[in-house]
Amino acid sequence: MLTLKERVTTKSLTKISILSVLAFLIMFIEVPLWFTPEFLKVDLSDIPALIGAFALGPLAGVAIEFVKNILHMTLKGTVTGGVGELANFIVGSVFVYTASILYYKRKTFKRAIIGMILGTIAMTIVASLANYFVLIPMYAKIFGAPIEYFVELSSKVNGFVVDFKSFILFGIAPFNLLKGIMVSAITIPLYKKISPILHK
Repeated sequence: MLTLKERVTTKSLTKISILSVLAFLIMFIEVPLWFTPEFLKVDLSDIPALIGAFALGPLAGVAIEFVKNILHMTLKGTVTGGVGELANFIVGSVFVYTASILYYKRKTFKRAIIGMILGTIAMTIVASLANYFVLIPMYAKIFGAPIEYFVELSSKVNGFVVDFKSFILFGIAPFNLLKGIMVSAITIPLYKKISPILHK
């Protein structure tokens, strides 16, 4: 017979698993933006992770981000050599962890809003630095394409992009800023309806 602690753990793992699958399925829905090239599309798969982080704790949100990307690589495959999934995990984890850590300590609407604002800012900063120093250079090396190639693709749809730094400043940064706002705006009404189920 399961102890109380084991039942709680089992329930938490079940909830994390369900939210991870939902996040994985949402990853299939990608929305292009007018100021970013074809390879940069918004997916809203951080919503289940953020809901899980609010309800079950920041580490649960990170776990959901991890599992959804493993599922994506395993079941759908990767066209980015794993770089896209790594980027999604890093950026998503920073967002949900930062957004939820303040709220989870004392659950008020005000702290949730502040948390999501901080999470969006943290995600934008980390995404910009990670893409500049690690992710895009890694992607370029794997596929044997110069970094200028990505700059050129972006400059075709965004007149502010003229070099790699401006690509990060006017492409990557606003992309993640807008993504954080979209995820937060959708999570607010959803969490209110779903949280009673997750807290059972």
